[in-house]
Amino acid sequence: MKPSRRNFLQSLGVSVAGMGLSQESTAAPSHAHKAVKPTGDEQVLFVGDNIAIANTEYGKVRGFILRGIHQFLGIPYGADTSGKNRFMPPQKPAPWTEVRPALWWGNSAPQIMEKRYANPYASFVDHWNYDDVSEDCLKLNVWTPALDAQKRPVVVWLHGGGFVNGNGIEQDGYHGENLARLGNVVFCSLNHRLGALGYTHLKAAGGHPASGNVGNLDMVAALEWVKNNIANFGGDPNNVTIIGQSGGGAKVTTLMNMPSAKGLFHKAVALSGSSLAGVNKEYAEKLGLKVVEEAGLKPGEIDKLQQIPWRDYIDIANRAVEKMADEAKRLNLQRGGYAPVADGVALNADPFFKDADHFSADIPLLICSTFHEQSPSRTDAALESISLADVKERIKPRFGDKTGEIVDAYAKNFPKARPIEIWALVVSNRKNAIATANAKVSQQKAPVYVAWFGWQPPLFDGRMRAFHCDDICFWFYNTDLMLTHTGGGKRPRALSEKMAKSFLNFVKTGNPNGGGLPNWKPYTVQNGETMVLDDAPMLVNDPDREARKTLA
Repeated sequence: MKPSRRNFLQSLGVSVAGMGLSQESTAAPSHAHKAVKPTGDEQVLFVGDNIAIANTEYGKVRGFILRGIHQFLGIPYGADTSGKNRFMPPQKPAPWTEVRPALWWGNSAPQIMEKRYANPYASFVDHWNYDDVSEDCLKLNVWTPALDAQKRPVVVWLHGGGFVNGNGIEQDGYHGENLARLGNVVFCSLNHRLGALGYTHLKAAGGHPASGNVGNLDMVAALEWVKNNIANFGGDPNNVTIIGQSGGGAKVTTLMNMPSAKGLFHKAVALSGSSLAGVNKEYAEKLGLKVVEEAGLKPGEIDKLQQIPWRDYIDIANRAVEKMADEAKRLNLQRGGYAPVADGVALNADPFFKDADHFSADIPLLICSTFHEQSPSRTDAALESISLADVKERIKPRFGDKTGEIVDAYAKNFPKARPIEIWALVVSNRKNAIATANAKVSQQKAPVYVAWFGWQPPLFDGRMRAFHCDDICFWFYNTDLMLTHTGGGKRPRALSEKMAKSFLNFVKTGNPNGGGLPNWKPYTVQNGETMVLDDAPMLVNDPDREARKTLA
């Protein structure tokens, strides 16, 4: 089944007539991804004793030059987090005197690695990149066009994985080479502590008061490194944009509400994920006590907790979550576990973005989600012919008595959508993305821009749809690096060029206009201005509003 070249909204029967919409041509761009492969037989990789050497406050690093872009991989921004540093705010790395090689990625943060590649479909589509895993994981990567004093805008990528999994280069689409070249910017990505090792709140058990937020404090430390060092890599510390996807999107919104992050970044982008509050403090403190108990220790014995091998500690911490399930329900938490804690010190205790005088009030925010974050039929072709009645049965455990009303509302809002498409739209709804947009524009002055990614790859017989993670490589001009997300070629490249250039304009000025997309108006609660990203991009007014109302 070949995807339609029309806008997906139109294929679902959503009327776009009379809405004041702009619509672009679907013509291919004037040039392709010239950065992906060289032309001719000239040398493209340069590495050696006196090539790509840059200063940092801790010592010199040696990278390499690939296709004209300087790359530095695995630069320490913090010390090893094992032993006495576990559950503690990040410490500065020890300085070095020799030139340090920065030629390979830093270790991934501790996380459960077993069966990471068990699903052949997921492994094929995402072909995750994982290397060594250890607590010595506070490392970052830099791509830059030149080591000069030009002061280029800086992009800092925060990976997804729900605060539990992932790393800064787990997909090839995370690479910064093409975007650095296209926009003359400096691109950074980083690893930080995750899961129980980054977010066990042990204050009530005698641990450090900030222990429930050390994973986020790692990110603050990385941004401090950028502030202090990025000028040596041709970057401007006074023009930094943070961008994250899925759990990384929630990292973006939490950083926007951490006092210690003030002044470290100036624009923000949240893709397919955001949050409006930290983890309940009472729950987090009780969970920390339960972890100590599950480890067979007493409150105050944090030093012994620091010596448990990290893999064993994760198992202990996960058992504690299971035993706290009833407490999570009592506190009306959707799920328990480890994520940034609303302690009122490291992270704001109030709902995010409520303060018009907060530093986040001056930070423009771009929010994007995808049409089908979850496509139920991706690996099950039989679901393509499911009935609407069966869709209601399948999703009833999630939506309960409101299921019929919700499904019927989406079917009415998207009259030409097939039942399987209705299912995907319902479970992939924009409720959280719009709640974040509404919260910020209601109280704060900086503009918010909202997008909805509907482009579908011609893979797996069209069943992948506009799936979770697919838009990342479009924003970063990497559609030819993520062939298993896009299929490659001029069709995805055409949209990618418009999205990447619009993103670069946002990075440079806080306004995405002028990159090839239609005129992109800032979001308002009244109109819900939304840029639909497809072969024919268009600006629409809140296209799923009527359906989404039923989710309240």
